[in-house]
Amino acid sequence: MSREEVFEGLKEVISVIRPNTDLTGVDFNTELVRELGIDSLSMMLLSLAVEEKFNMRFPVGEAAPTTVGEVCDSVLRALK
Repeated sequence: MSREEVFEGLKEVISVIRPNTDLTGVDFNTELVRELGIDSLSMMLLSLAVEEKFNMRFPVGEAAPTTVGEVCDSVLRALK
């Protein structure tokens, strides 16, 4: 799976978790909290939905991602 495929899947998940969020300008550097308004509850839901979508688990103890690109990279690492 490519980083771009993970990115597109992540945008789908975000659109479900935060349905009123405009994702047209989202890129790998987009900040989850500041730019997308992801709060702690949304982050938990996002994590669970990403794990389900990509059939993977985020490692315990890993720092929480702060950007869309960091989420994509975490997913790719977990899929290896």
